[in-house]
Amino acid sequence: MKLLEEVQLKLVSSLKGKDLLTLLDYTSEEVQDLIKLATQLKKITKAGRCPRLLEGKTLGMIFEKHSTRTRISFEVGMNQLGGEAMFMHSRDMQIGRGEPISDTGHVLSGYLDAIMIRANSHEMVKELADHASIPVINGLTDLYHPCQALADLETIAENKGELKGLKIAYVGDGNNVAHSLVVAAAHVGMDVVVATPIGYEPNEEVIARAQKIAKENGSLVTVTTDPVAAVKNADAVYADVWTSMGQEEETAKRLVDFEGYQINDALVAHAKPDYMFLHCLPAHREEEVATSVIDGPNSYIFEQAENRLHAQKAVLASILA
Repeated sequence: MKLLEEVQLKLVSSLKGKDLLTLLDYTSEEVQDLIKLATQLKKITKAGRCPRLLEGKTLGMIFEKHSTRTRISFEVGMNQLGGEAMFMHSRDMQIGRGEPISDTGHVLSGYLDAIMIRANSHEMVKELADHASIPVINGLTDLYHPCQALADLETIAENKGELKGLKIAYVGDGNNVAHSLVVAAAHVGMDVVVATPIGYEPNEEVIARAQKIAKENGSLVTVTTDPVAAVKNADAVYADVWTSMGQEEETAKRLVDFEGYQINDALVAHAKPDYMFLHCLPAHREEEVATSVIDGPNSYIFEQAENRLHAQKAVLASILA
């Protein structure tokens, strides 16, 4: 722990041994401290001084869905912190043949120090966490994507400084990415507006809980059908794909329903001149976002993608070290 003192690295000690299923389970102080820790870890990693806090620790990674950023960033993150990560696709495990997830949780708890899972069902991940005696980290479910939201706010903080009082606009499907972004923004005192077509609104319970958190932090969470109103004077503008994995049969309908919700030059003209464009990737250029925007000077998508690594290291170090 000497290196921790040398680099003045402060882990979020209240999270030790705790699951990360949704940021609704964390306090605003914990979320804010994780973002600060992620930024610190990024700086010292680039300086070649990342402390190997997780020597001897093993993270098991279960995947039901394809992944680029989640798999690689967790593997590299564990490696940089001195631990190991083990990739496991659900089809190669007994859960792919019907073994109860509760049994899997008990078994893996005897082998591993933590589990990261990228799954279809949030309820299944909750059941896994209920039966595992080790921490479970949500790498993505149908309802939440918490690690992505931490990386999103880390990216904004690095470029804008203080997060409190900023406005972020999310335009598109009210999905798992939108849910976690809204909750994270509420925790740090950012105003957040979600603009979706009718029928694609975010989960009402998630919004209600986020609004309560936002009120405590002096900010607002708003849902609208008007993308122009959402983007007006925004410090950051966020997009995600209109058709997520598992929704491919809805593609044609969604292309029609989301007409008018593309983030393009005309729409971002309503944001602040120095707005940041964010996208969790992968992106469909000329669908949810114009090429001129995503590849333009206000785009931070690749810094945002890199920050998945550092945000997740902050989570891993705080939970496991």
